[in-house]
Amino acid sequence: MEEDESQSIKLAKTAIIAFGLISLFGDIIYEGARSSIPTYLELLGASAVVVGFAIGLGEFVGYALRLVSGYVADTTKAYWALTIMGYGLIISIPLLALAFDWRIAVLLVIIERLAKAIRTPARDTLISVTTKGIGRGKAFGLHELFDQIGATVGPAMMAFVVYYYSMKNVSLLEQFRTAFLVLFIPYALLLVVLLSGYLKMRAPAARALDIARKTEIKEKLTGSFYLYSFAVMLNTAGLFHIALILYLASYIFENTLWLVPILYLLVQGIDAATAPLSGAAYDRYGRKTLMLPFVLSVAPTLFIAMMFVEIEFIVIAEPILLVIAVLFFGIILGMQESIYRAAVADMTGVKKRGTGYGIFNTAYGLGFLLSGVVLGYFLDMIRGGNAVFVIYAVLYSVLMQVFAVVLLALSIKKQ
Repeated sequence: MEEDESQSIKLAKTAIIAFGLISLFGDIIYEGARSSIPTYLELLGASAVVVGFAIGLGEFVGYALRLVSGYVADTTKAYWALTIMGYGLIISIPLLALAFDWRIAVLLVIIERLAKAIRTPARDTLISVTTKGIGRGKAFGLHELFDQIGATVGPAMMAFVVYYYSMKNVSLLEQFRTAFLVLFIPYALLLVVLLSGYLKMRAPAARALDIARKTEIKEKLTGSFYLYSFAVMLNTAGLFHIALILYLASYIFENTLWLVPILYLLVQGIDAATAPLSGAAYDRYGRKTLMLPFVLSVAPTLFIAMMFVEIEFIVIAEPILLVIAVLFFGIILGMQESIYRAAVADMTGVKKRGTGYGIFNTAYGLGFLLSGVVLGYFLDMIRGGNAVFVIYAVLYSVLMQVFAVVLLALSIKKQ
């Protein structure tokens, strides 16, 4: 028994390092790109509502299709094949350097989100099984830490390249195109680490999956799980997405656009610090921990709204309010990427876990599609001089989070 426990802990540590490094290089690529995509689309001629719709549609495709890929993973048990395929398609991001029209850029962004849809349920199932020996909250929190190291390096790379070429008087569009070309380097490293991790991990991961399938009691997805997924959809539907914050930042920092990726780097840094802490809190206190990010999700909208409202005796510069909104988004994202995923593993049996992650991520992505379109439209109206939409944006965000908290509470009660 002690030998089995020792093997389980050894496998968990190996899995965290292997999957962590894979995610690290993946995040350098697509999180680096995401720090600049809103600005890049704006330079190619896209409006705020187009950016909101494109990012929202990408998120929806990236999450909704996980329902299909999760089901395929559960029925075929091809967890590794789907993981490798999904990471391979990240090549669409460096190819953004070749886009000459915002429509082509949007298509490549959606392909990258499709790639994430293909790999994530399979990868998360492998993580949840192979890291069970050290606690799921801790495991997903540490995995997210690796993610965010890469997600911090990526925007930093983009900012450096854009800044470097801005000093050479290269056009704005060429500055960002060159930055996307540089991402071919981490893509090559990703392929090496991915294949090495597969060769090292495939045998012990297969044994862990086989043991889990034979001993797992849970087989059906419960009402509590569906309530939780719906709550998460409302939670993300009312969250002012970082893509829209960066789009707004492109106007505020129009003469120093290299600062926009720095803002995204800040998000990832806060995310990295938050994820392991929230993961440890989740292992100790359970799903009640989820209440905190749900409540905090109104903050980014509130601080963005303050940028467009003059309040007597309260004078805060627009860049400061923007940075505060970014800080709150980073905290929320760190919790979403760690404990939201850990909760799914605790509510589903391994035989249905890929499907469970697929349903959960579909709800998560649908929420971001709604927030991208609705809040993107509100932002266009506000910038067009319709100040009343500031109130609409705040009311919308608050109502979504109130309903989300109620559903989360019901989900916890049914546990």
